[in-house]
Amino acid sequence: MKLKPLADRVILRMIEAEETTKGGIILTSAAKEKPEIAEVLAVGPGGTVDGKEVVMTVKVGDRVVTSKYSGTQVKVDGEEMTIVRQGDILAIVE
Repeated sequence: MKLKPLADRVILRMIEAEETTKGGIILTSAAKEKPEIAEVLAVGPGGTVDGKEVVMTVKVGDRVVTSKYSGTQVKVDGEEMTIVRQGDILAIVE
């Protein structure tokens, strides 16, 4: 199954949190923070949303920073993805 986002929606795959700190300490799963950096898998066409024209500025393959608890989590073919509005994306990682 393939997802195609509508309007200003973006489909993301969260990038796994680091398992070790810079100092070499191995983190347990409970100590890891929810990842905030994600890879863009699909981008909607934009258009008029809530009476305002939205131009999509992210593209497939971008790495982005999102709010910790934004979006809707879905599971497709065993893979977890998050669907967010473009406005929930805080920055593009360069």
